[in-house]
Amino acid sequence: MASYDPFRDLDRLASTLLETRRGPRRMPMDLYRDGDHYVLDADLPGVDPGSVDIDVDGQLLTIRAERTLASGDGVKWITREREAATFVRQLNLGQGIDTDRISASYDNGVLSVTIPVSEKAKPRRIEVATADAPGTIRAHESDAPQPIEQ
Repeated sequence: MASYDPFRDLDRLASTLLETRRGPRRMPMDLYRDGDHYVLDADLPGVDPGSVDIDVDGQLLTIRAERTLASGDGVKWITREREAATFVRQLNLGQGIDTDRISASYDNGVLSVTIPVSEKAKPRRIEVATADAPGTIRAHESDAPQPIEQ
């Protein structure tokens, strides 16, 4: 049984009436580099994994997800603070990303997207080759000056 709190209900009503943003919500996320790939973790609680759509168009990564709420017939709501929502996030990947090998997983309300760095963009060591310069004069025993006898 929920207790009645008029201020909570007034606050919810005011935020519903005054909210100007109607449309996709943003999802909180973390992005970090781990070795030769980036990892994006986004919070999507209550989202059906089947509603998550990730696509790459050129260098633009778009994540869309939808949270729907079940509504049973004959249900009398005591309080309903959770809302159905569509979440959208777009990221410009920039250069040096292997877009063909991007992968994703969803576990406990967290979407993890692994974004590998392309082979061309990975740091690598350049070996310095040495070679004898043309025209180098080398001395041999036979070419060495002979002492002059007197």
